[in-house]
Amino acid sequence: MKGFSIYGLFFLLLTAAGCSVGKRLPPGERLYRGATIKVEKQKDVKASAKTLRSQLKAAARPKPNKFLLGQPYKVWWYYFIGEPKRPKGFRAFLRNKLGEPPVLSSRVNAKVTAENMNAYLENIGYFHSTVTGDTVNKSYFTSAVYNANVFPQHTIRNITWVNDSSALLKQLDTKRKRKSLLKKGMPYRLSDIEAERERLDLRLKTKGYYNFNPDYIMAYVDSTIGNYQVDLFFNIKNTTPEIAKHPFTINRITVFPNYTLLRPPPDTSKVGTTDVDGLSVRDTIHDFKPDLFKRTITYRPGKLYSSIDQNTTLNRLINLGAFKFSKNRFEAVKDTANPYRLNVFYYLTPAKKKSLQGEIDGFSKENKYVGSQLSINWKNRNTFHGSEQLAVKMYGSFEVSSNDSLKRNNNYRFGTEATLNFPRYLIPFFRVHESNLYPARTQLLLGYEYFIKRNYYSKNIFRFNYEFQWRESANKQHIFSPFSFTYVNAANVTDSFYKAAALNPGLLTNVYSEAIVSSYYSYTYNTLNPLGKNQWFLKLDGEVAGTTIGLISGAKEPRSKNVLGAPFAQYVKGDMDLRYTRRFRSKWQLANRLQLGIGFPYNNSAYLPFSKQYIVGGSSSIRAFAVRTLGPGSYKPTLQDQAYYQTIGGDYKLLGNTEIRIPIVGRFSTAFFIDAGNVWTRDTVLFGKAGQLKKDFLKELAVASGIGLRVDASVILLRFDFGIPLRKPYLPDGQRWVIDKIALGDKTWRRENLVFNIAIGYPF
Repeated sequence: MKGFSIYGLFFLLLTAAGCSVGKRLPPGERLYRGATIKVEKQKDVKASAKTLRSQLKAAARPKPNKFLLGQPYKVWWYYFIGEPKRPKGFRAFLRNKLGEPPVLSSRVNAKVTAENMNAYLENIGYFHSTVTGDTVNKSYFTSAVYNANVFPQHTIRNITWVNDSSALLKQLDTKRKRKSLLKKGMPYRLSDIEAERERLDLRLKTKGYYNFNPDYIMAYVDSTIGNYQVDLFFNIKNTTPEIAKHPFTINRITVFPNYTLLRPPPDTSKVGTTDVDGLSVRDTIHDFKPDLFKRTITYRPGKLYSSIDQNTTLNRLINLGAFKFSKNRFEAVKDTANPYRLNVFYYLTPAKKKSLQGEIDGFSKENKYVGSQLSINWKNRNTFHGSEQLAVKMYGSFEVSSNDSLKRNNNYRFGTEATLNFPRYLIPFFRVHESNLYPARTQLLLGYEYFIKRNYYSKNIFRFNYEFQWRESANKQHIFSPFSFTYVNAANVTDSFYKAAALNPGLLTNVYSEAIVSSYYSYTYNTLNPLGKNQWFLKLDGEVAGTTIGLISGAKEPRSKNVLGAPFAQYVKGDMDLRYTRRFRSKWQLANRLQLGIGFPYNNSAYLPFSKQYIVGGSSSIRAFAVRTLGPGSYKPTLQDQAYYQTIGGDYKLLGNTEIRIPIVGRFSTAFFIDAGNVWTRDTVLFGKAGQLKKDFLKELAVASGIGLRVDASVILLRFDFGIPLRKPYLPDGQRWVIDKIALGDKTWRRENLVFNIAIGYPF
């Protein structure tokens, strides 16, 4: 009875609110309740009545207010708040966010809406159909009722171009046959005809027809041939201007790399221009080398005008990073003898050449460390007058942990890093010509870091990297580094660390000096449309280290050969990160991720370098296990391991994640997830046989589940996840599933098993 009375009271309150809305409406007005659409199908109509109603409802106007249990709750709130005194005050915020103004009966015109519905049916091929509409009043509501009599949808029988043998029509007819959006037998839709005209126009724009317009293409429809079919006829309008029927060629290309609107416009005459490879560059202050534009502009005088060339060049100029604004202009040559030529002008506004920034960041890491970093960043966007970007960064940071095993074991980092980016392939003795939509980049990186692990040791880390980056398309990126070098030298090892290593010799691997000489390649693909129903992401990485040096030195045993006084690493490594997200109409999302990692250390290396090892656990991995507490294999890291080891990881990795993301209200959403995975080692040097990869490695998978809350704060997405372990691989075989031991009401169980993660952004 108590539950019934609460729901009854809630219903009475809603009803009372609805009655108060009726009293507040303007005199003579009613509240629009919505539309009811009745569909009568004639014989041979294939679409269901439900589908037709849904299509016609989209054309119904106006859209009604939102109702709950038959009452306009948002309109009630709109009137309850009342007219705010200030347009941007708190009262206005409540009224605009929680309420909505009433949709009044005076806005409803059923006759006009019925005509629009009838036109919509004709536009999608349901010729001869009819729609009538009327309104019905009840209490203080007005509803619209529409009756649709629907005839079968017509299909395309023939598509014919009325060809007058002109070059333009031949071009159109050729292009139509190759990739036409219109096919025989498909349903007639006006939108498809409009899309086909747009497609043909875009194709012509790549063949020199600069002045052509899709409106110049006329489509005729013959719907009298019977059998619910139509014939389509295309032609060029008689009113099409002559200039639109001829292809244009490029006459002259002029570049103004110092253009600005803040000062009087520069002289755009030919005086002071430099000719380079068919281009005219007017750089009176000599701030940019002419070769920069020779590489960036992808076409030359004498070539047919092409919208693809124009978009590619403009995009390449924008992506150089040296220009704040980039725009182009076309001007027809005033020559009656040969008028079908274009002069092209590029106006480029340089970005600020040098900048200096200071940053203070706070961070929280998955290994339970929190800290802060101060960095100073200096940047030159045009270092050698060819849009080369030089960035120098100096930083210092500290990390502290609340984890019992890591207390009083703070980390400190001090370092500097310099990167030099070239907007081209920088290969000695070779010149690579490329005209992709995005300019290729070559990056040189040189860095040094001094790392202090308090009470244990310090490390000097030197890095050099030579890397190429290029995009095959907007959604396909390649990165290739023919040479990458990292040198790690440990120093200041404390007596307390050596005492711990005497009991566990494997800890000494943390203070071994090491050199990594490698080459790597990375490929990234993602779905081009970020709003599509099916979203894919794929990242493939491959790395080879120490192969050439190993062949020269003849290394056969771990740490037997050195380079620059330190043993060099030898390994082959491959990674795959595959993600798939399915979006549903209800705005639910099913997100999945599969990660595979295989590292094969050999000869001079018994295990992967710590910086290259795979790890699991944490807020973006297996969310019921903290970093440094899971794996490898069935090994359970001790508190001493967590305190002394730089990384607790392995040479192989398998990780799978699935989560259902459900919107709640406004910026809030929730998620239910399942995570599974682990890492393993190739050798037994670090963690013994328990961490080694075995044939039955699937028995050592950790499994977790949980629930999360997401808050979309526009700039960032805050994520709060509670993870519960379902399978613990470090327990004895046969006892690893712990689902039956879940006890949310037990304080001790919650403290030992329930893991709370706070993070920024989605886990994948």
